[in-house]
Amino acid sequence: MVPIFPYSSPDPAAPLPAHVPPVAAFGRRGRTLRLALGLLLLATLLRPADACSCSPVHPQQAFCNADVVIRAKAVSEKEVDSGNDIYGNPIKRIQYEIKQIKMFKGPEKDIEFIYTAPSSAVCGVSLDVGGKKEYLIAGKAEGDGKMHITLCDFIVPWDTLSTTQKKSLNHRYQMGCECKITRCPMIPCYISSPDECLWMDWVTEKNINGHQAKFFACIKRSDGSCAWYRGAAPPKQEFLDIEDP
Repeated sequence: MVPIFPYSSPDPAAPLPAHVPPVAAFGRRGRTLRLALGLLLLATLLRPADACSCSPVHPQQAFCNADVVIRAKAVSEKEVDSGNDIYGNPIKRIQYEIKQIKMFKGPEKDIEFIYTAPSSAVCGVSLDVGGKKEYLIAGKAEGDGKMHITLCDFIVPWDTLSTTQKKSLNHRYQMGCECKITRCPMIPCYISSPDECLWMDWVTEKNINGHQAKFFACIKRSDGSCAWYRGAAPPKQEFLDIEDP
């Protein structure tokens, strides 16, 4: 409801002009106020979003979606130009020079530089530089020893990964890249095909970095179905040969 404001002339002591009835004056001011509020609301709705928004993904899904997955340290950083936008304005990016420790997925050539947006508002990633902190970094290949990362990629300090996650990077995650991991946001939730694994961490622990994220991988079995597998050792043949009833 629009609040009612009494009409007043510029001089509160001055009488209303004879040709301006009080009701008519209020009607005009009311319509003007409603128009102003409407324009303000429209401007608010049309304003571009200032935050980066990402859908949670299981670490295995992040591995499968990425072009490159490496263990690395950031040595230095600087802001660089990366061409121009459609209006001719320079595009700025942060360039990290890195020391690659191991590549789990990607091209034959080592990654030397990682690029990201200059601000977290546009999904830019901030890495500690100096070569002391190790990261697991998943992202998109740009060729010639370069890759691009965003806040929506899987980038975590190496020492926060579980032993199962570290071992799964070598082979097990890749075994399930043909499977689909479906996140359950609330009960009830279901899978729609046998090649899906239901990710329940948010429901059971209110945390996307829960038990299934840390200790399980979704593995494709001999009959084409997919199922969660737990453990640091490679899946045994008996597990792979199991068929759903």
